[in-house]
Amino acid sequence: TGVVPFMALLLLQRRPVAGRALLVTGSGCPSHGLCRSNVQEQTRRQVALLNATAQDLFSLYLKCQGEPFSSESDKLCNPAGIFFPAFRVNRTSERKEVMVAMYKLFAFLNASLGNITRDQEELNPTAKELLDRLHNTTKTTRGLISNLTCLLCKNYNIFQVDVRYGDSSKGKSTFKKKQQGCQVLRKYVQVIGQAARVLLPHLSPS
Repeated sequence: TGVVPFMALLLLQRRPVAGRALLVTGSGCPSHGLCRSNVQEQTRRQVALLNATAQDLFSLYLKCQGEPFSSESDKLCNPAGIFFPAFRVNRTSERKEVMVAMYKLFAFLNASLGNITRDQEELNPTAKELLDRLHNTTKTTRGLISNLTCLLCKNYNIFQVDVRYGDSSKGKSTFKKKQQGCQVLRKYVQVIGQAARVLLPHLSPS
């Protein structure tokens, strides 16, 4: 483990690893030129889009896995046994704390989506709608991470964040791969709604 700069995290998003990086403030932020002029509004739209499409992604995922996932999702997709970043901020939390929590959440999610997409390309290569949804969600998540990177650097001079990733599904059985995917997506549905409720007020135009 060690300190992983933002740019390295962005480059390694499809390589889920168990690792941690320290929260650091200092002079290491890149030029604010990486921020778009509408970065705050764009971030709001990305979070709203992810929130609006999460349940449909989960439902489509279940449909494509077949039985027993279609009929026993409550049991098989219970996310209690998997790691998922704790999300302890709320609307009264400081904006800086919210932004850091969001970065941890979406960096984890992006790596997990890479895992799930790789497995589904192997297990369900003809499930075009599901694969398209996964690719689009990943694309939105990467854009969101880039914008959160910018906001953290620009507003708080934070350029490294403590991030922990989940386990890779490589080497696991077909059933376990499908189950890990549905557990992560079930938890994602639960957390993204909370994340949107907490973050969007902090990004409202002042």
